[in-house]
Amino acid sequence: MLPIIIVHWDFHSEFKMQHYHYIFTGSGLSALMTVYEMILSEKFNDKSILLLDENPKKSNDRTWCFWDNSSLFDKIISKEWPVALYADEHFQRNLELQHYRYKMIRGLDFYNLIFDLISKQDNIHFANQKVIDFEELGNHCIVKTENQNYACNKIFNSIYNPNLVKSQSKYPLLQQHFIGWFIKSKEAVFNPDVATFMDFSIEQRGNTRFMYVLPTSTTEALLEYTLFSKDLLSKEEYENEIQIYIQKLGITDYEIVEKEQGNIPMSSYKFWKNNTKNIINIGSVGGWTKASTGFTFKNVTKKSKALVNFLTSETDTSTALSTSFTKFHKMDKFWIYDLLFIDVLFKNNELGSKVFSSLFKKGNPTLIFKFLDEETTFWEDLQVIWKCPKGLFIRALFGRIFK
Repeated sequence: MLPIIIVHWDFHSEFKMQHYHYIFTGSGLSALMTVYEMILSEKFNDKSILLLDENPKKSNDRTWCFWDNSSLFDKIISKEWPVALYADEHFQRNLELQHYRYKMIRGLDFYNLIFDLISKQDNIHFANQKVIDFEELGNHCIVKTENQNYACNKIFNSIYNPNLVKSQSKYPLLQQHFIGWFIKSKEAVFNPDVATFMDFSIEQRGNTRFMYVLPTSTTEALLEYTLFSKDLLSKEEYENEIQIYIQKLGITDYEIVEKEQGNIPMSSYKFWKNNTKNIINIGSVGGWTKASTGFTFKNVTKKSKALVNFLTSETDTSTALSTSFTKFHKMDKFWIYDLLFIDVLFKNNELGSKVFSSLFKKGNPTLIFKFLDEETTFWEDLQVIWKCPKGLFIRALFGRIFK
């Protein structure tokens, strides 16, 4: 489907703009996953869709990992592990995942999969352009890029504005920030069947800091130095810690194959409050990242599916264009759990290792992962929550009640 050319007024001058039913400002994970669900539904074939992004998505710029017990995106899973190692300075434990598997997807493989599918859809277009502004004007929206302007009925926005969270104090903001090295060593030191999910045995330095190791062979692995904290570090600090950890593993000869870095917001801020009739925030700016862990991939698969179901819930899918995005939000028990967890780590960031170790030292790994996936009953919730340091969370709860 070709976009309609319509005439709009802007700054008192007339110009022609291409009009789409839906425009995605940004084409990251949340946008591509939502488009993927729209294609699968087959209910948007008569709707014109545009994705705008300055990044052409032609490189392997990130890695997503998630635990799963289904065949979700199995054809692009680059590696999976049946066992996950948890460790701190006092103990370590191999977590038998039973029917779960810890899975890894390379960013480029995901991009290629989705863009190949998009290329077969006549109604979906991608433009390699940087979005500089967008606004809602009555019953339609305008999106401005460095190259041109577009009009649409609805905007799916995934451009993160940190000031939304930083400008308020009711909902604290932590950041999951990291630098990772894919290395190939001369020494065969890795167990390719065991992923190091969290290793808190490293120096904590007043924060929640851990190493994350994903081996793909006995000599190859991704090592990430990760923090859950308020402030970022200098690049040298992350990389120095990775080098120390590599030496600790007994590796003396290695090459760095690739590097990656990231910064994921962790907050229970009510992102959905910023949705309007015609603009919905998705991804990190929509609160689609799980606040307590920073894990994104599995959450986005659920949220994108829910969003598409929301749009197609009417008997006539054409009414989706008149459905208000302010109705799409959910505040459940898991939001409250995450809120208290962030409150605890924000005030006592040095105790992160203690909190996680209380869960994983003797807890049922399968139940914990099910809980983190927000798929547990209330009785199952209690079995997990009861293992946490009670004093910390009770104080956080009373702090919220009387705040």
